[in-house]
Amino acid sequence: MKLKMMYSFLNSDINIVEKELEDRIHTESLLLRQASLHILQAGGKRIRPVFVLLAGKFGHYDINVIKNVAVGLELIHMASLVHDDVVDDADLRRGKPTIKSKWDNKIAMYTGDYIFALAIELMTEIEKPVAHQILSNAIVELCIGEIEQIKDKYRFDQHLKDYLRRIKRKTALLIAVSCQLGAIAAGVDKDTHKKLFRFGYYVGMSFQITDDILDFTATEKELGKPAGSDLIQGNITLPVLYAMENPELKNKIQTVHENMDPTELKSIIQMIKDSGAIERSTKMSDLYLDKALQVLNELPENKAKKTLRDIAKFIGKRKY
Repeated sequence: MKLKMMYSFLNSDINIVEKELEDRIHTESLLLRQASLHILQAGGKRIRPVFVLLAGKFGHYDINVIKNVAVGLELIHMASLVHDDVVDDADLRRGKPTIKSKWDNKIAMYTGDYIFALAIELMTEIEKPVAHQILSNAIVELCIGEIEQIKDKYRFDQHLKDYLRRIKRKTALLIAVSCQLGAIAAGVDKDTHKKLFRFGYYVGMSFQITDDILDFTATEKELGKPAGSDLIQGNITLPVLYAMENPELKNKIQTVHENMDPTELKSIIQMIKDSGAIERSTKMSDLYLDKALQVLNELPENKAKKTLRDIAKFIGKRKY
């Protein structure tokens, strides 16, 4: 079953969120509008808004309230991608030119800032102080995560805990907060929204580890960017960490640099794939996925719970 089919009963509300996203990025500045629309129309799974909507189903679900959280979280995600592409000097995202390559770094940075500001403005419509505290903390952690990723580029001696902390901040936290804030906006009790946060965190960790595996195993067409992009950009992911436990392979991996010959990089990627690192990384992803499903078992039975389970299994096992 395709991912979108799993939550097809939310289609009308997702369309509302999509329209709201387009309306929100509208501005008198033609350049800002064009750049913002460019990242919006690049597509994406819209996983964060879907998690917001499903979490809201555990409480008093009002799309006119919930949509503000769904749109706000997706805008934050979009802004972080725009900034990411500048930091990574990436020319492609989802197979299309990035804002920094279509315009330049300055336009990209200000577009990201603008989209971030829109998200904060939108979230003020949620009249629950705890929601703003949670969101503020998440944005702080997200920024720290991005700085840590810059600091850790080509740092081949980093530890597993460095990687796990980084992907928590980079990916898992925003997914966790999507679940938690959707529930808070729907007025659920504290115990429930904390469980939804934990569910989202574990799913987010599995999601990012799977992404890091796919960077080696998926095709360029499936990824929308060259395979091994993370490694060539100096991002040390779980498969690389596991592969470097082999001293000989570690010596080869440490030679990776930005302007490396593609044939040589392809050879190293194949060595990583042959080392057993992909299988070990998959096991780690599965551990987080199992934890997510265990937390989900503690939540009340409803259609949203079944859908969350289906989505979690899908994104943790996806092939591209």
